Amino acid sequence: MEAKQRILVVDDEPQLTRVLRRSLSTNGYDVRVAGDGDFALQTFRDWPAALVITDLAMPNMSGLELCRRLRSISEVPIIVLSVRGEEKTKVEALDAGADDYITKPFGMEELLARIRAALRRRPPADPGAHILEAGEFRIDLEAHTATQSGKDLRLTPKEFDLMVHLFRNAGKVLTHHSLLGAVWGGDFTEQTEYLRVFIGQLRKKIEPDPSNPRYILTEPWIGYRFNPE
Repeated sequence: MEAKQRILVVDDEPQLTRVLRRSLSTNGYDVRVAGDGDFALQTFRDWPAALVITDLAMPNMSGLELCRRLRSISEVPIIVLSVRGEEKTKVEALDAGADDYITKPFGMEELLARIRAALRRRPPADPGAHILEAGEFRIDLEAHTATQSGKDLRLTPKEFDLMVHLFRNAGKVLTHHSLLGAVWGGDFTEQTEYLRVFIGQLRKKIEPDPSNPRYILTEPWIGYRFNPE
């Protein structure tokens, strides 16, 4: 029998955690609950989960700090659930290591879809591996080439670097700040116009309709999400 995937739910609202435990268990997940960040970290070390769902406002340790601590020891997908829906808070959570952000109140079907998407996300590529593949796309890191449905994508060096970073983080929401830092370096993290230009160029080369993108999706005011499948 295939083992159930483990989900750790971190929230100090007992009513919400009961609902989440029941709903996630019904959908085939093995669920544990923690009421604060300290206990969540202890639980994660003893019971490595496949995915973590956390609130932001909690006693003892905030959800932001929990994201940072988890990210320092693991690449586990993290989904933040919070009543705080302002742009600044979302960016802080994503920059702290969260993979996705859902504002309360939320629909259970949306949460389940986000969970499935996060669990499908590939782990970081093995440093020795030089071929990345998903959906229609194939990237050869050694040859510095990329194809879509078998056709060569004529990418500039910086477009290629951007494509590789998006690919390695497929399904994640990547903030403008994190993308600029990863592809252009720390001196360019505020140069969002660089990113807009290169995302636009990349969309022209891979999207059937660049004005209605299917693969590189915009997260308004926050960043981008790459869905290769």
